[in-house]
Amino acid sequence: MTFVVGENCINCKHTDCVEVCPVDCFYEGPNFLVIHPDECIDCALCEPECPVNAIFSEDELPDDQKEFIEINKDLAEKWPNITEMKDALPDAEQWDGVANKREKLIR
Repeated sequence: MTFVVGENCINCKHTDCVEVCPVDCFYEGPNFLVIHPDECIDCALCEPECPVNAIFSEDELPDDQKEFIEINKDLAEKWPNITEMKDALPDAEQWDGVANKREKLIR
């Protein structure tokens, strides 16, 4: 089992989760973070750190976000590893909770 970054991270990209990850399994794109499923040890430290509730245990991922399992896996192979906290995107607060952000994901 792994944890998955879901849709609400798009255009927010808070990195509080990165700071607590003991195995450095987060990867960073232009406007989204992903978790590498083969590196995640299911410690659950990241989930409560996300200020926009965008991280889910794979078995608790909402049905309408199941595609993010594959998105996380695919993009973790392409994007660089992130191991330190950075500022969120400048307009992150405006994007928190906005529905249907999938088309905003910059790959």
